[in-house]
Amino acid sequence: MNIIIAGDGEVGFYLAKSLTELKHNITVVDPHSALLRKLEKSNDLLTIAGDSTSPRVLEEAGTAGCDLFLSVLHDESINLVSCILAKKLKAKKTVARISNAELLEPRHRTTFRELGIDELVCPERIAAKEITNLLNHNVATEFFDFSGGLSMYLIRLRETSQVIHKKVKDLIQIYNSLQVRIVAVLRAGETLIPDGDFEFQTGDLAYIISRANQMENIQLLAGDADYRIRNVMVVGGGRIGRYAALTLEDQMHITLVEQDPSRCLDLSELLHKTLVINGDATDIELLKEEGLQRNDAFIAVTDSSETNVLTCLHARRLGIRKTIALVENTGFIDLSQQVGIDTIVNKKLITASYIARLIVRGSAVRSKWLSGTNAELIEFIVGHRSKALRSPLGQLRMPQGSTVGGIVRGEEGLLPYRDMQLMEGDKVVVFAMPEVMDLVARIFD
Repeated sequence: MNIIIAGDGEVGFYLAKSLTELKHNITVVDPHSALLRKLEKSNDLLTIAGDSTSPRVLEEAGTAGCDLFLSVLHDESINLVSCILAKKLKAKKTVARISNAELLEPRHRTTFRELGIDELVCPERIAAKEITNLLNHNVATEFFDFSGGLSMYLIRLRETSQVIHKKVKDLIQIYNSLQVRIVAVLRAGETLIPDGDFEFQTGDLAYIISRANQMENIQLLAGDADYRIRNVMVVGGGRIGRYAALTLEDQMHITLVEQDPSRCLDLSELLHKTLVINGDATDIELLKEEGLQRNDAFIAVTDSSETNVLTCLHARRLGIRKTIALVENTGFIDLSQQVGIDTIVNKKLITASYIARLIVRGSAVRSKWLSGTNAELIEFIVGHRSKALRSPLGQLRMPQGSTVGGIVRGEEGLLPYRDMQLMEGDKVVVFAMPEVMDLVARIFD
């Protein structure tokens, strides 16, 4: 696809790098020429220095007829105007990043579509939704639903897990009884796709594909006891903390700690069931006085990644079962997971993952970019000329760096086995590294 990205760093540059790895033709428009030179030097893409609200700059970037125009600057007004202009210049699809979640209401969405903006993306709202999903799936550190009742979970394998010190080839009975498949493992920052001789170790982060309603089995596989999250402490009353508290306060008892007094007043008016406390998140004694250790989950979403990581570590030492930290530097993700924080939320990654569903290749219909790795989970439809129809799954020559995690046939989600024969129209969930994604797509097209 020919994709143009208007972005001033963070989300824009991350998207540009990731989509370039996936062999898309990328042009980046940004006013900062020094940053663009650095980006162009290390990536195979084009850059245009200029203002994305300038028709001349957009024309120079090749907006006319481009497949996708993304405007993901910090200023939502610039993003909206840029997308409107891009659509007038005949861009096929436009996506604008916004910060005001009110614009996502259906009545406003209709107006923006009429103006030429096809999709609105709010990273803070997406992050808050991800947090609420994780609290409702308490064993998982990452979660995603595919069609047909298949789900993806990222779990940490504890010493009591049934698979520790066992090889994949010896797990057929356990896999079948629990109705799960482990498709990949994160170990010491490296993404591994298990073969038959792969042996699982304590602390491995395992990507699991499972059928619906298998949470008890997921907990057994993780070696973790079931528990319900009733009490949650949130530090940071910005957009993410506010959206999360607003969503959760009808289900759980929420305590929200925010340092800015004026913001606390606004939060108190908005949140009717949440206890709002004015205080410094780094003051652990204050958090203890407010009952930190009595909570089942601790969420740190301040503007400081360091504060979020450190307060989560303190919460973990005090016995909090579930910790979630907002980390803006992607380089911190693996380190944060290794030191024991359950879940890392990164706005760049989740926004890129959300946008990735608009950029699926060939017969693909859905995709999910994963935290801590550049791998992708993607759902392909098996075409009538597909090579995958010629032989059972066990005989498919899947490229190294890829594996099949699940199949959706009609409305039913199925877990794969060696003798399974794919049928035209099946949806196949594949875990793959970016360098082999094109090869995988050719198998199912």
